[in-house]
Amino acid sequence: MGVPLLLLLLAFSVARADEGAFIGVNIGTALSSMPSPTQVVALLKSQQIHHIRLYDADPAMLAALSNSNIRVTVSVPNDQILAVGQSNSTAANWITRNVVAHLPAVNITAVAVGSEILTSLPHASPVLFSALRFIHSALVAANLDRQIKVSTPHSSSIILDSFPPSQAFFNRTWEPILSPILKFLQSTDSYFMLNVYPYYDYMQSNGVVPLDYALFRPLPPIKEAVDANTLLHYTNVFDAVVDAAYFAMAYLNVTNLPVVVMESGWPHKGDANEPDATTDNANTYNSNLIRHVLNNTGTPKHPGIPVSTYIYELYDEDERPGAMSERFWGLFNGNGVPAYTLHLTGSGVVLANDTTNETYCIAKDGADEKMLQAALDWACGQGKVDCSVLQQGQSCYDPDTVNSHASYAFNAYYHKMGMTVGSCYFNGVADITTTDPSHDTCKFPGSNGKNGTFPNGTSLAPSTNSSAETSNAHQDYYGTAAAIIQFVGVLLSNILLF
Repeated sequence: MGVPLLLLLLAFSVARADEGAFIGVNIGTALSSMPSPTQVVALLKSQQIHHIRLYDADPAMLAALSNSNIRVTVSVPNDQILAVGQSNSTAANWITRNVVAHLPAVNITAVAVGSEILTSLPHASPVLFSALRFIHSALVAANLDRQIKVSTPHSSSIILDSFPPSQAFFNRTWEPILSPILKFLQSTDSYFMLNVYPYYDYMQSNGVVPLDYALFRPLPPIKEAVDANTLLHYTNVFDAVVDAAYFAMAYLNVTNLPVVVMESGWPHKGDANEPDATTDNANTYNSNLIRHVLNNTGTPKHPGIPVSTYIYELYDEDERPGAMSERFWGLFNGNGVPAYTLHLTGSGVVLANDTTNETYCIAKDGADEKMLQAALDWACGQGKVDCSVLQQGQSCYDPDTVNSHASYAFNAYYHKMGMTVGSCYFNGVADITTTDPSHDTCKFPGSNGKNGTFPNGTSLAPSTNSSAETSNAHQDYYGTAAAIIQFVGVLLSNILLF
């Protein structure tokens, strides 16, 4: 689902020139009724999610991902960091069990070593660098270091004075650890993993940070935040935080390391004191985030440079502790029902989790005709779809092609099954779309009778360790609020001068 990378006429680039940005999804498992691994993978396929991040390396989930070609980031859980960081052989065994054993059937592309170790598990921070080195050495020994990258996700709260971005620097306490880690990531052609949560920046600003600025909503030029040192204009919190990371790395003499955002999102429900945790705001943020990333917009400091991002998260986690919003970050609930409809018109067939009947199942472009015919025969036979309208002289006979007939049959089955998870797969020759495929007198099930494009919608299961590692992570982002308030406060003061 990545888009082609734009030609960048730059002397130096912080992104690999043959890749475009992608959107991935995080998978948490603190659900009272967690879907089975096969159900999760079926949902990923139906939503055309091609990149995921697991919070561990659950063998059942990895088995379900076999031959799916979904790109997987597996993780060394936080409770294993001390063991891995203190023993090269333990790290080697971890790679053997959790990576090598699943190749090549599972497309593992990265290993995330821990989750926000510096802020959530500081007593393990002294061994974080050695854990990264040991895991990488094990990949080198297995001749996998070129295809599988190693990094560690950080909370954005480790960046101090992050607004304006040009003044940003890492917490001095962590510099002795971060400096060698950054140089390691640079030398291994890896990337800096960063978690970015504009929701918390907005919430902690007590109204100083405009909601529109947090949600990527268009701002008039007079309301854009301007970095006085660089004169770069910032129209959203996300870009400002990512650029703050770039500037903080440059402060430590690391200037060509890409940033991948491993977590970002917005809750769709909250307590009475969380009035902006709404479906509308979650919809707006994630829709705009996806569009922003897939357009390869980049940031003001690095325009056009991809910032691939993983949405937090696939499922609502109803067993997470804390404020109500902690349980409602998901694109779906545990039954695979979408939390809301993402507005992605113009973004193609991506994350089509429409909550209405305005999604359709059609034959995939370029699919093998023999496979399409077999799937068509199944739908009209064992699938018990009424295919009488495809007979000669009937309303959906023309055009008389396998692709056209298969699209009708696939969609009829999809709606017959209530658009449930996995009902639009047909051995990989079907896609979900939000464009009504009805034509002439042929009305597809689910059609409202109008042709055209509807707003495109959106939307795995490691062990319970994933929940422990994300349960308190969101609290770490409050540390950046003061800097944001100060920066935006100056901005608003400047606006009043006009």
